[in-house]
Amino acid sequence: MTLEQDRDKGTCVDSDLPQQLRIGRQPLTHLGRVLDAAWPEEGCALLLGRRRHGLWSLERIWPCLNVWLPVEERQLRFALDPREQLLAQKWARSAGVEVLGSAHSHPCGEAMPSRIDRDLCFTPALMLIRGGGGELGCWWMEENDEPRPLEWKMED
Repeated sequence: MTLEQDRDKGTCVDSDLPQQLRIGRQPLTHLGRVLDAAWPEEGCALLLGRRRHGLWSLERIWPCLNVWLPVEERQLRFALDPREQLLAQKWARSAGVEVLGSAHSHPCGEAMPSRIDRDLCFTPALMLIRGGGGELGCWWMEENDEPRPLEWKMED
């Protein structure tokens, strides 16, 4: 863990925690297609990229199957396929990137973590959620804490 001085506030901050997420145009488009393909169920994916001093950069999307059981509840719930998680971690190491977090959709809901999202999330974690209206929410999840919205920015 790296602590840096926040000059504006006079406090120390953990520079490994995300302060902003930058998303390339191509990964953002890919994420939208992955989540759309799962409709009307919740779609899900892993987020691969790099992190440097609080600035995290999303470079690739790793589509995952929603393996939530029972199948009838997949319109409101998701579970990442554990095999996909292992494959993504292995591939990321070989490509010099890392798994930054996960993304999923709320086909009929808002782009914010639901109570179930918070209860089932392994923290700390980065979570992107696309709501039914197409809006994208970016969240930092900590154990026993409210989700913290993160600023995100698309870059070319």
